[in-house]
Order: sequence, then C-alpha cells, then structure tokens
Amino acid sequence: MATDSMNDDHQDQQDHQGEKIKSCQPDRDHLAALIEFAAAAGHEINNPLAVILGRAQLLLNREKDEAKRQSLETIAGQAMRIRDMIGDVMLFADPPPPNRQMIDVSHVIPKLVEKVTGALQHQSNRVLPHLSIDLPEQLKLNADPNQFQTVISELLRNALHPSTEASRVILRICDQPGESSVEITVKDDGRGLTKQEAAHLFDPFYSGRQAGRGLGFGLCKVWRIVEMHQGTIAIEDNDSEAGITVRINWPNR
Repeated sequence: MATDSMNDDHQDQQDHQGEKIKSCQPDRDHLAALIEFAAAAGHEINNPLAVILGRAQLLLNREKDEAKRQSLETIAGQAMRIRDMIGDVMLFADPPPPNRQMIDVSHVIPKLVEKVTGALQHQSNRVLPHLSIDLPEQLKLNADPNQFQTVISELLRNALHPSTEASRVILRICDQPGESSVEITVKDDGRGLTKQEAAHLFDPFYSGRQAGRGLGFGLCKVWRIVEMHQGTIAIEDNDSEAGITVRINWPNR
C-alpha cells in the first residue's frame, strides 16, 4: 500500500514537472462554455470587421497612388485573415448538421492523405515522418463526407507537425462489427504530451504550438464533429513506447 502511494506521488511529481500524461479526454462542460463564448464573440466581431473590409475594398477600387494601394491591400488582407478565423469560430460554435452518407473509406483516405502530406511538404520544405496507412479493403462509414475528411486531415496535420518530434505515424481505421462502430486511431512515436498541454488540448486558440497539437481550431473541430456523429475521442499515452495515440470511436449505424 505504501509502495502504491509512493508511486502515485512520484507520478504526480512527474506530471507537475512536465512529463508525459497517461490519457486525456475532452471536458464537455468546459467546451460547452467555450462554444457559448465563441458564438457571441464571433457575431460581435464579424459586424465591425465587415465594415472595415468593405471600406478598405471601396477605397482600394478608387485609389491610384501605388503606395496607398499597397497599404489598403495590407489592411484588406489582414481583415480577410480575421474573417477566416471568425469563420472557424462560428464553425466551432454552430456547425451545420451532418449530411450523413455511406463513405467508401478505402477510396477516400488515400486521396486525402496525398493531399494533406503534399500541402505539408510544400509548407515546411522538410522530410515528413514516415506515414503508414492500415485500412480494410472494403469499409463503408456512415458520416458527413466533408466533416469526416476534416477530422482525418486535422489529426494527420497534428501528428506530422515537426514539433511532435515523431519519426513515424500510423493511421489505422478498422471495423468493430460487434459494436456497430468504426475505430479510428492516429498513433505517433513523438515526445508525447505534458500535463499542461493535455489540459488545454481541445481549447480553441491554445498557444502551445511547441506541442504541435491544439493550436487554433484543429482538435476542437475534431471533437465537435465526432460529438455530432455521437462518437467519442480520447488521447492516450503509448505506455512503454514514445508518443501518443488519438482514438476515435465512430458509430456506424
């Protein structure tokens, strides 16, 4: 009994010092509060932003001076950037209901992986971690096609980001007939997560970019989509191995 207590104390101390955590799941109450805030903030910011963007474009159409045009183009460009961010806010706060269809996973995933890895390669100009794909030959999934692809894309971007320090990533999708569900896992052999990173993992705009996970609306969009499909998501430490596994249970009824 004393040994167990000592082990617990040691684990708490490791977590406090920034060592890896065992597992984490979304905090529903916390995310519900964030959803309410995001909906209100997104609406309030969008109105004045539309005015700024509209006036900048109006002035740009009339301006002949090249220096002034460059300044106006900068203003309009940054306003559009904010508009895109607000679009993510509103998508997180009030996403469209899933338009469920039967998806041929073995057909969709290879094309999606090629698109994601190609974009990452172009952006970072580096060698990506080795990516292995494990799919059944024939698997039909009941899901919104666009939302499903968003989930896979965001998970792959996070796992392949250089700050994960991963050399290998595995995407596995398998049918679980007895449970009428599909399990989606993305596993990496990177450095894992600290306690602080895990606590904010699903928060919008979490600034822990050194973790390579959770910045912007990546994982919170994943959670939102999985939730709308009545699924679950959890992040687990790979026990004796390095890295983490993102595990999604997706109902397939």
